Amino acid sequence: MDIDEIDKKLLEELVEDGRLSYVELSKKVDISRVAVKERIKNLKEKGVIEKFTVIINSEKAGKTVSAFFEVDVEPYHFQEIAQNLADHPNVASIYQMTGPSTLHMHVLVDNFLMLEDFINGELYSVKGITRVESSVILKRFKSRTGYKL
Repeated sequence: MDIDEIDKKLLEELVEDGRLSYVELSKKVDISRVAVKERIKNLKEKGVIEKFTVIINSEKAGKTVSAFFEVDVEPYHFQEIAQNLADHPNVASIYQMTGPSTLHMHVLVDNFLMLEDFINGELYSVKGITRVESSVILKRFKSRTGYKL
C-alpha cells in the first residue's frame, strides 16, 4: 500500500497521541477535518492502523518484573503450545522466530516468585518444550509504541 506524506504525518501524530481529535489532527497536517477522518478510515480498512489502544506502564501497574524468553518447541506441539502461552495473562507478546521451532516471548509478572512459578508451571512442565532461555530486564530505555515511517 502506498502511504503518502500526509498519511505518514497522521500516523506519526497518532503514535504520539492516539486521542487527538480529527480537528486537532487537521490543524497539525493542514488538511480538513473531513479529509483526516476519511484518511484514518482508509488506513484502518487497509490494515495499516490495526487498532487504537492505551499503553500501560507495567511497572507502575504492579508488574515489576519483565523478562524475555526463547522457547524451543517440538514442531508437532508448536501451534498448541504457542496458543496456550498466548492466552496466558502474564504473556505480553509472543512471536514465532526463525530457527528450530522457536518462540520469543515477553512476560510481565508482579515479582520474582511469580516468575519462578511461571517458569516451572507454564514452561518446564509442558510436554513438547525442549529448551527455555530467559533474560530479565534490568532497565527499560524505550518500548515500541509505533515507529517512524
